[in-house]
Amino acid sequence: MQTAPKKVINGWAMYDWANSAYNLVITSTIFPAYYVGITSKGNNPDDHYVEFFGRKFINTALMDYALSVVFLIVAFSSPILSSIADYRQNKKVYLRWFCFMGSAACLALFFFTPDRIEYGIIMFSIAALGYWASLVFYNSYLPDIAAPEDQDRVSAKGFALGYIGSVLLQIICFVIILKPALFGLDESDKTIGARLSFLLVGIWWFGFAQLTLRVLPLSSKAERKARTNVLTNGFKELKLVWQQLKSMPATRRFLFSFFLYSMGVQTVMLVAAGFAKKEIFPDPEDEPKLLVTIILIQLVAVIGALVLSRLSRLIGNIWVLILSVTLWIGICIAGYYVKNQFQFYLLACAVGLVMGGIQSMSRSTYSKLLPETKDTTSFFSFYDVTEKIAIVIGIFTFGLLEELTGSMRNSIIALGTFFILGLVALFYTKKVYDKQHATVHH
Repeated sequence: MQTAPKKVINGWAMYDWANSAYNLVITSTIFPAYYVGITSKGNNPDDHYVEFFGRKFINTALMDYALSVVFLIVAFSSPILSSIADYRQNKKVYLRWFCFMGSAACLALFFFTPDRIEYGIIMFSIAALGYWASLVFYNSYLPDIAAPEDQDRVSAKGFALGYIGSVLLQIICFVIILKPALFGLDESDKTIGARLSFLLVGIWWFGFAQLTLRVLPLSSKAERKARTNVLTNGFKELKLVWQQLKSMPATRRFLFSFFLYSMGVQTVMLVAAGFAKKEIFPDPEDEPKLLVTIILIQLVAVIGALVLSRLSRLIGNIWVLILSVTLWIGICIAGYYVKNQFQFYLLACAVGLVMGGIQSMSRSTYSKLLPETKDTTSFFSFYDVTEKIAIVIGIFTFGLLEELTGSMRNSIIALGTFFILGLVALFYTKKVYDKQHATVHH
């Protein structure tokens, strides 16, 4: 197949630019800092409890539980959604719908004040649902628009644009929070800057996504199949992919290692800001430093994604992933012991270096390991369900360990374990992958 015209590639990558603002501002920086700030009464463990529909939770654990429910919903609904999208002949409709749902929930977070905890958590969850469900359709476009030899480059382009776009909006939000008077805002309302940031994310996400929705093609004719039962068909397709994987040892083992290290990667990204706010930057005066640190992570991640993409040409995708997961293990060990802000800055740089790269490299490695197939959506749906179930386990374990032990540091040990298992599985994948390629070349 031929790679799509530049206009289509750029349009596809622009969705990363549009939605990464949600991932940075709502998932990683301003929302967690705002939420921990308004739900913490002091620095003792007992000061971090929050009531949610009459039940008490540790504030950060409640957020982890809410996200694990969202990922569970996405994991079980994405096969049905993919199936309906194929049946209706258009992935684009669903991409548009979930983009609208997620961005509308971000707009609604403007009304999340300290006395509306339930409302805030529900809107936060709907925004997450819109973001992650839209990615199912976004990712499945990659093999449709890029030839195998161009997929690493196109995938990295999406991630790089995503980081740049999200950092741009983050800086704007940052200025609003630090200098509300510049924008004519009431300085006595300490929540207005953060709440306005949530509003801006919704506008940014919805606005820039229109560029993507304008240029992405309809599903190819080969994907427009007659379906008998649309609701169960997605699960039948997953079962079909599962059966096909039995004769694809390298792909199967790669997916297993991806499942293991994803429990760690995604959880770190989802809980980092809450951990930093509680353990390293508890003083409200330190909040700007926390936000600067997370911008630093994003900027380093752009470099990381591009460096690992180049490195893959020299040493191959699997070696790059092995290197990345090894670095993640070191990050977990350092994270357990990190005590002061300077140590946290160093750790943040290390996280940034492998964060973007491992995601971009995982997506394109999987894409390369796929057989020649017209049904890319089913294979990507399987990839997506694998990742989501990994996140459910990872983030639920993190929240539960914090509630059981009273410390987020103990939860980091669990993440380190996931990475170690993922590394072992990657070495096993490498062995099978080399054997398979040796057979092909003979």
